[in-house]
Amino acid sequence: MKRPNIVILLADDYGYADVGFHGCKDIPTPQIDSIAAGGVECTNGYVSGPYCSPTRAGLLTGRYQQRFGHEFNPGNGPEVGLPLTETTMADRLKAAGYDTALVGKWHLGSATKFHPQRRGFDEFFGFLGGAHPYFPEQGPAIYRGTTPVKETAYLTDAFARAAVAFIDRHKAQERPFFLYLAFNAVHTPMQATDERLARFGPIADKTRRTYAAMTTALDEGVGKVLAKLRAEHLEENTLVVFFSDNGGPTMLGTTINGSRNDPLRGSKRTTLEGGVRVPLALQWKGTLPAGKQYDRPVIQLDLLPTFLAAAGVSPDLEWKLDGVNLLPYLTGRDTGAPHETLYWRMGRQMAVRQGDWKLVRYDQVADGGRPASRKDGSSGVTPLRLYNLAQDIGEAHDLASRIPQKLAELEAVWERWNAQLAQPRWGNAGGAAAKAVD
Repeated sequence: MKRPNIVILLADDYGYADVGFHGCKDIPTPQIDSIAAGGVECTNGYVSGPYCSPTRAGLLTGRYQQRFGHEFNPGNGPEVGLPLTETTMADRLKAAGYDTALVGKWHLGSATKFHPQRRGFDEFFGFLGGAHPYFPEQGPAIYRGTTPVKETAYLTDAFARAAVAFIDRHKAQERPFFLYLAFNAVHTPMQATDERLARFGPIADKTRRTYAAMTTALDEGVGKVLAKLRAEHLEENTLVVFFSDNGGPTMLGTTINGSRNDPLRGSKRTTLEGGVRVPLALQWKGTLPAGKQYDRPVIQLDLLPTFLAAAGVSPDLEWKLDGVNLLPYLTGRDTGAPHETLYWRMGRQMAVRQGDWKLVRYDQVADGGRPASRKDGSSGVTPLRLYNLAQDIGEAHDLASRIPQKLAELEAVWERWNAQLAQPRWGNAGGAAAKAVD
């Protein structure tokens, strides 16, 4: 089988409820929805953390980021970034003969040794930090490689343009390509073009209206990439994935952007479903079924092993990947569950999901507490709580006191996993959330 091109379309701080394939009514997302319609929607799609940078570290390594101390968002500093001991997705695919590019947000270290082109990416166009103004002349430099460039376009449009240009340069198919298009949309600051804002006049809430306009730019950018693949007859030889790096930020102390996570409870920066369960869809026309819903829990850690399998690469056991190849499951060849258990840890917050059961301890701000309520600058966390997600997707009915044996069982499972992890390399290890750059 010919090795496919691989395209990741990553949204930033995107609400679980804000795609059409999850029922969104006030913000059309036809291009994003087309990925689910043309492929497989993972209804129980997760990320391995409720924050931007740790999730990206897990994505690129295929490993729980807590194993190598990348537990919190990094600040600035010469030693703060994706550890050099870790091999990235770009490294793996480049070794397999792929041309590789990152367009958009990096957020895995700003020092020279952490630069994307030192981590397996042949090309880079974007910014190194965690957020950037959408009118780029207002903010720090945008880089092409290591060179600052003057960019005047609305940033979501600029990233879509650069992604399309990369595909155009590599459409000859002499070598397959890997494109990681990491939009910063819809992360704050809340900035949109006047033309897009004008489309959403009926939305009374100003923040939600701006979010809608920013989402439209995101959807249009996704559409430009998909249209380019279609125009170059690359659709059937390109594996496309869309997801968000974490749930929408909806609670005090987060970068609130007008997103919604319903029917989930919780927000970015919590281990509730609203922090770690995200829209996730994969399309590979002619290989994956179209219009299928896949209901077993999967996680973004699975994307690296899935891509390697598509590229004909067998992972070495020494790589110690936590993800699994999803292709047999999404095509229906394997009817089992990809994972028996999924795990989360961020400081004193934790969660474990096994089957329909979830044990969780989360930031109490999600229950109406105030951020920075402790002397150490962090919020407190709740007691352990137990939910059955099949019956209670909104995590509203705590069963801990009614089924203490299940609580004890899941706590023991999580503790065994937790004992394997490294200490955080930076951030507020004692608190519910990191103090570093959001």
